[in-house]
Amino acid sequence: MDGDFRTEFTRTPGGLKHRPALVLNADYRPLSYYPLSLWSWQDAIKAKYLDRVDIVAEYEDSVHSPTTTLRIPSVVVLKDYVKPQKRVAFTRFNLFLRDEFCCQYCGAKGELTFDHVVPRAAGGVTSWQNVVAACSPCNLRKGSKPLHMTEFRLRKPPRQPDAEQLRNTGRKFPPNHLHDSWVDFLYWDAELEA
Repeated sequence: MDGDFRTEFTRTPGGLKHRPALVLNADYRPLSYYPLSLWSWQDAIKAKYLDRVDIVAEYEDSVHSPTTTLRIPSVVVLKDYVKPQKRVAFTRFNLFLRDEFCCQYCGAKGELTFDHVVPRAAGGVTSWQNVVAACSPCNLRKGSKPLHMTEFRLRKPPRQPDAEQLRNTGRKFPPNHLHDSWVDFLYWDAELEA
């Protein structure tokens, strides 16, 4: 038997790596929306055996050991409540999420950079209140000029988001795959449209 084939075979057991489990906090809300809090099916089963989670929903697929057959968890809830972070870290990802992954000058989506509204050369600081997402063409055209010396206008003023605002923004960007068993847990606390 070819060694590469065997290695590939043992690392991909029946494609089950594509069965992630949605992880909910003890209050039945996802730990995070963007990126969505997911565990591999192996981690979900391990957490169940360590009595750290309860299984709320399962896939149709099963895994087998010599003595046991288990259905793969699709939704698990933590037994102990994890207190959400109040402070939002100033990271490139969180900045892009705050600005909904679009240029704050022209509204383009795609390859983004970040831009200092008040350029660093003019004393601008790297902070929530002075940095925005910008597409490369807008960033290059603006250069190191102050905003009032350009034709650019901000779509919304930059400000520091709180954790709840960032979570709500993350809900607007669902992952490519949503299993049917996840939907009720992802949007149960969202405001209903009239």
